[in-house]
Amino acid sequence: MQQDTNPELERRLFNKLLDVLIKAGLILALVITCYGIFSPFLTLMLWALILAVTLYPFHQKLAARLGNRQGRAATLLVLCGIVLIVGPTAVLTSSLADTITGFVHDMKANSLVIPMPAESVGTWPIVGKKVYAVWHQAATDLPAFIQSMQPKIGNLAKTALGMVASMGTGMLQFILSFAVAGIIMAYGLPGQRSARAISARIMGEHRGDEFATLCTATIRAVAQGVIGVAFIQAILLGLSVAIAGIPAPGVIALIALILGIAQIPAAVIFIPCVIYIWSSGDYATAPAVAYTVLLVISGLADNVLKPLLLGRGVDAPMPIILLGALGGMVSSGILGMFVGAALLAIGYQIFMTWVAGDHLTPLSRNTQETEQQDAP
Repeated sequence: MQQDTNPELERRLFNKLLDVLIKAGLILALVITCYGIFSPFLTLMLWALILAVTLYPFHQKLAARLGNRQGRAATLLVLCGIVLIVGPTAVLTSSLADTITGFVHDMKANSLVIPMPAESVGTWPIVGKKVYAVWHQAATDLPAFIQSMQPKIGNLAKTALGMVASMGTGMLQFILSFAVAGIIMAYGLPGQRSARAISARIMGEHRGDEFATLCTATIRAVAQGVIGVAFIQAILLGLSVAIAGIPAPGVIALIALILGIAQIPAAVIFIPCVIYIWSSGDYATAPAVAYTVLLVISGLADNVLKPLLLGRGVDAPMPIILLGALGGMVSSGILGMFVGAALLAIGYQIFMTWVAGDHLTPLSRNTQETEQQDAP
């Protein structure tokens, strides 16, 4: 009797296994197809979500003043963000693109002028002699130097032109992300319920709310305390450099942004700019003093911004945030810099809570604040 039932049992098990595999295959095919359709907008949507989570407390305060009109508050906040942030960013990005394009054009036309190196360059430890020799050759015979560096310079020029071409797309994504963030904020309460439902489905009923709160707190801490401070100071410093007439304000703003994320003081940027103003001989005394004061105020703005924003607490180490920003910039451009920093910080926090044990405990100050506020 047992021998007669075994084939029937095997057949039923095989059919059930086949059904499971077919269903899993169809679900996997659907996921891959949906990802292929959604992937071009992935960075934009992630940044829009980060903006929405970060700005939602301000949105709620503004909506309360407007009679709880969520849509009108979101529209006003998006328009203010575009005017105050996207506008100056577009100016500095255009300056960066013009600087790169002009550099590549001058290099190809052999019209680039490189100043002679100072004798002190040769005394630098380890690399001084090599740097002096290369710099001297480029200053005295640029065409021969360019010829000797081929095809490296050719590849560098292609990369630079590719960066210029991607800047327009990046700015368009930046503007669209603000619009999408406004829509997410306008429907913040349903979004909050959906986020907590998804968290409960992933982490379980008991830890779902804690997981959602942790992610919200981490996003706000990184976006406001690190990226926000660095971004605002980079814009202020870039605009100050542009007003002062110092060359390449877009490049200086980008360097200030990266250094700001790495928590390196902005003095590294504005002190050489002040030295340039007083040593170039192109400025009268009164304008030089005015531009110096403007640069110093812009360079020291983080001393005012950090107590307001960074005081919320960021437990993720600065190397984690910096690596996330640089990795995001390499993979997805300027917009990826902000997304990468936030996502890597979230991943670090989730990993550390798993290491810590049963309870989600990091970012205590952020978590306490976030639990008192609704999140989209």
